[in-house]
Amino acid sequence: MKNDTKRTIKLVLLNIFFIVICFVALVPILYAVSVSFNAGNNLLTSEFSFIPKAFTLDNYKTILVDNPFLVWLKNSMILSVATVIIALGVSVIGAYAFSRKRFTGRKSILYILIILNAFPSILSMFAMYRILKPFGLINSYLGLILIYTGTMAIFGVWNLKGYFDTIPVEIEEAGKIDGASDLQLVIRIMLPLARPSMLVTAIMILIFVWNEYIFAVTFMTGSEKYTLASGLYSLQATEYTRNWPVFSAASVLVSIPILIIFFALQKNMVSGLTAGGVKQ
Repeated sequence: MKNDTKRTIKLVLLNIFFIVICFVALVPILYAVSVSFNAGNNLLTSEFSFIPKAFTLDNYKTILVDNPFLVWLKNSMILSVATVIIALGVSVIGAYAFSRKRFTGRKSILYILIILNAFPSILSMFAMYRILKPFGLINSYLGLILIYTGTMAIFGVWNLKGYFDTIPVEIEEAGKIDGASDLQLVIRIMLPLARPSMLVTAIMILIFVWNEYIFAVTFMTGSEKYTLASGLYSLQATEYTRNWPVFSAASVLVSIPILIIFFALQKNMVSGLTAGGVKQ
């Protein structure tokens, strides 16, 4: 009984600790939501209140009507969807090859990919610019998609390879016994089993592209080509035009699509789907 009581107390304290951590993490988010509904731009004055004294939706109206927010949203959606599709396709093929095939230089290539991923992207911007400029890919969606794909494909390969390694080889052997070809093994067996890891990889790529700022500003010029991240920065570009309620409203709107996607897919982001999948 004493051990059960101690275990219960530890569990309660642990839950309280995580609840406090979650609350602390939510404070900045709730603060931004509060500011977005504030009628006055008095964030940095003593008159500001966490609960808006003058509630208004004009800040959201300003973002959606007076600013090209929907254009920025369209640009970010194009870049995000295209990058997720291409990077995930490359990652699945590469991860499966590195997980199941044994070829000369396999480990060396994996280590080189890790080194490339650890290399700060900002240091390679000049080289990227010199490579893309002769092909007319500066200030184009395709150029930025290629950069994002190259950046996130390495993460995707390593993440998916780790999951493919956990799938028993016996499952593929059973499929071969049943007459499945290599292509059928990948499409009908491996990909459904790797669905949780693919969803996680896709969401991580999506979040990266959605929030990315440096590449978007460097390789895309003109307000009509702004992404959401660069568009948000443009709202606070000068010291004299800062409007914190409008900026907060834009920040909330930017976060909503990612939150919807995350909550819609979180129930599918589980592992261990291969348990019991091997024929006895």
